[in-house]
Amino acid sequence: MLCAAGAVTAATVTGCGGSPDHSDPSDPNPSQEAAIFDLSFKIESRYRPFELVAPAFTAVTSGAGAFEGLAVSDHTPAAPFAAVEVDVDALTGPVCAGLATGDEHLLAVYDPASQRASIEVRRGGRTITVAKKKARLPASFRFAFALCENRVTVLADTGDGWQPLLSRREKVSKHVDMRVPETLRAHRYAWGAHGSAGSAELAGVRAGLFGMTGIRDQHLVQHGDGTPYVRDGKAFFTATCAGLGFFQQAHWGVFTLDLAAPTRLEQVAQLYSRRDGLLLGDHAGQIVRDDENDRWLVATSSWGDFAFDGVHVRHVVTTDDVLSGVHVLETTPTPLPTRVSSWDPGMTRIDGRWHIGFVESPSQDPFDFHPALAAAPAGADWLDGLELVGAATDLHQCEGPIIARVEDRWWFLASDGDDRRYPVYDLRMRPAGTLDAPYETNIPHPQLVPLPEDRGGGFLLVTFDGTQYAEKVMGYGGHGDVLVMRSTDAGR
Repeated sequence: MLCAAGAVTAATVTGCGGSPDHSDPSDPNPSQEAAIFDLSFKIESRYRPFELVAPAFTAVTSGAGAFEGLAVSDHTPAAPFAAVEVDVDALTGPVCAGLATGDEHLLAVYDPASQRASIEVRRGGRTITVAKKKARLPASFRFAFALCENRVTVLADTGDGWQPLLSRREKVSKHVDMRVPETLRAHRYAWGAHGSAGSAELAGVRAGLFGMTGIRDQHLVQHGDGTPYVRDGKAFFTATCAGLGFFQQAHWGVFTLDLAAPTRLEQVAQLYSRRDGLLLGDHAGQIVRDDENDRWLVATSSWGDFAFDGVHVRHVVTTDDVLSGVHVLETTPTPLPTRVSSWDPGMTRIDGRWHIGFVESPSQDPFDFHPALAAAPAGADWLDGLELVGAATDLHQCEGPIIARVEDRWWFLASDGDDRRYPVYDLRMRPAGTLDAPYETNIPHPQLVPLPEDRGGGFLLVTFDGTQYAEKVMGYGGHGDVLVMRSTDAGR
């Protein structure tokens, strides 16, 4: 249940929380009764989004055919997040899939004679096998190459879904950096028989931008006033598309959620970042439609090149419709009022004042992080004159801040991995209670989704858990089952 403010231990809050300029216009006294304290959530559904080639972003499809060499398409991926799937009917030699220029390549290879899967790089006239592993596959199977950042993964499906056979990053990036735009631009989707001997009978080929092994960090796309952005009964939200590997192997996407059937999830946009001369998969942020100024505000986090030495929030303002298609974002650092690392930005304009929630992190090795809230002066643009309202510095594993309205009051929600709860603050960063909702594994973000009256009213809570994908081979980072919870009125 949501606890009254007096029944929880007060958070240590730093900043200018007592300033009248940053008061909460909707709740001068957070300890009094509020509608959010009546909400009680139960898990309604749990499902796992998983796609190697994202369905809406397939660049190449090919029917059955015999191949006696490498076929190279006319299509190149927009960022180093790509996959090629081939359906194998029969082999008289090795089969391969990947990216190639014609002269150079980066391939996943399976040789039925040696029963070996391998990753192969060809650069400057020299072919290098960077990794190999024994694998016994049947006469017919599905075979795949996946590139996430600079990490290549070889996968097979023998009837039980895609399973990774081997995966390497450092040994690949030693020879080629696919994050460099000019390098990636020269490569195109490729597949077929490997080498000069043998042939491959393929029942079909599919290639395109990489999808996800799961999703996490869901954040509603909103209008500036916090109203969810909804079209045709579908709410839009951004989410981190978990990749085949750690944080650098993830990227950002836009999805729709059918409010009438919350298990109907569709990816409608792929979002990447170009910065420091590289194409990266920065993720974890929010998109806001600023109707008054006919623009999109896009804020994300610099996880795309994370190396345990700092993360920061970045942004771009654009008139492009970032809710559909493929976008490579030219972002710049965001002037948040903090001297430490930051991530998970989210922004809402409340009574003429922009509020920006984010995470502060004084250390990433070991990880130490907590929620913080900033606000701009009344009437100022969203990043002008930001001042820190407060930060819950007594928390050390707390992220996923969400600015949410329940009836006539605004709240600042977060997720505390240590105490396994969703703390609730007012807009002065005063602790008010705890959200009554199941707290599953990892650090799920409490994204509330208000439902219209014709859908029963109340709220959904759309979040994720820590269920990994093939952790024994892939390690940490492939997590993200989707959890959908629905509210009931718990009473007091």
